[in-house]
Amino acid sequence: MNVDDVKVYFPVRMGGGIFPKTKPLRAVDGVSFDLHAGETLGVVGESGCGKSTLARAVLRLVPVNGGVVSWMGSNLLEAEKEALRRERKDLQIVFQDPLASLDPRMTIGQSIAEPLKTFRPDMDHSARMDEVRAAMKRVDLDTNMINRYPHELSGGQNQRVGIARAMILQPKLVICDEAVSALDVSVQAQIIDLLINLQKSAGLAMIFISHDLAVVREISHRVMVLYLGRVVEIAGRTTIYEDARHPYTKALISAVPIPDPKAERARKRLILDGDLPSPLDSRASLQFLRSKVIDDPDADQSRPQLIEVSPQHFVAEHDPCETSEGLLAS
Repeated sequence: MNVDDVKVYFPVRMGGGIFPKTKPLRAVDGVSFDLHAGETLGVVGESGCGKSTLARAVLRLVPVNGGVVSWMGSNLLEAEKEALRRERKDLQIVFQDPLASLDPRMTIGQSIAEPLKTFRPDMDHSARMDEVRAAMKRVDLDTNMINRYPHELSGGQNQRVGIARAMILQPKLVICDEAVSALDVSVQAQIIDLLINLQKSAGLAMIFISHDLAVVREISHRVMVLYLGRVVEIAGRTTIYEDARHPYTKALISAVPIPDPKAERARKRLILDGDLPSPLDSRASLQFLRSKVIDDPDADQSRPQLIEVSPQHFVAEHDPCETSEGLLAS
């Protein structure tokens, strides 16, 4: 998959009156990346940075204002309805809230079988149930639960149902949108191990979205950091944690807790100065490149470009930390 300069803007009304003005909220503002078979790309950033909107834009679940999503030689953003429907079987998503993502009126077996009904309507009921039981075994669910309802299962079990539902068509890409954030830590570890094993066995590509850098480090091959809808850094998992270059990335890594209480108390944190700018302000993306700011929210502002600082390590332009007064404080 190749994603090139994808933009998702939401119009926001400014003021009242008969003819109110609108201003674009740049939820995703020109994001580009590649993703290969068998690879997991971790997408991190604080709430509101555009992670989930990007996931939905890639799958064309929200209107997209521009860009290209190349998949198997075609642009998903320009695909006709029927062509897009044929591609859907290879593109699946696992949502954050496992209970809310399942129909409470459907049994576990019915929920897992629903994609088969849609994409393999010729399959009879018996064969479909055999596929459902096999999918349940792959995600370590007891097949005796096939006739239970979501409210009878724990959060971790419901998330396994969601994963089984996403995997039953043997897709080529799975997007996990905060798939473990609503679970207990011990259950998170089990789900992460499950996803890693499923990816290895199926060779699928995965986009793993989270605000928890410790979880992302465990599962991802590369990590992409988003800030207000733009990429500020993208590199391999080890590189991003050991040689982060962008101030925002450094602050995120600094916020990850250390299990050792003594080390946690002794270390110095990097804290970003000030509040998160409004995404409606065209100057917001220049929080880290203040030397380029034009003091006019309606002006055509500079756009920080990604620079390759080492092989496969890209960092957005930013002012040096030591000369950016108040940018970082210990």
